[in-house]
Amino acid sequence: MKIAISTDGNVVAEHFGRCPSYTMLEMDGDNVVSRSIVENPGHEPGRIPQFLNEQGANYIISGGMGMRAIGFFNEFKIKTILGISGTIDDVIEKLKQGKLEGGESLCNPGAGKGYGVDKTACDHPNEDDCEHEEERSL
Repeated sequence: MKIAISTDGNVVAEHFGRCPSYTMLEMDGDNVVSRSIVENPGHEPGRIPQFLNEQGANYIISGGMGMRAIGFFNEFKIKTILGISGTIDDVIEKLKQGKLEGGESLCNPGAGKGYGVDKTACDHPNEDDCEHEEERSL
């Protein structure tokens, strides 16, 4: 199973389409087989679901997305898990334990504007959550 997590630094991004990158996990049961980062190819209708399908994703985990985006993911048979927040490592741990539970989308229509790809300032309360991926070792 391959999972894409919308990523902003070390945390799950609030809006799947405007996040800077995606943490890609390949899992076999409760084991992480591989973990990598792929850059967001750019936010335009339908492009990211197509891109993540090309990456082999079966699931997208994110803070939120709109109904139109969910429809695009459904076309590619990629399941959406929304309402997720916290660090990427915490999400991975919950996945391994089978305890990750989705909920309501954390973003409202239009809320992603100015977030992520074009974003230049961090909104996270903990400055450590804002480090760039290239500065982290996995």
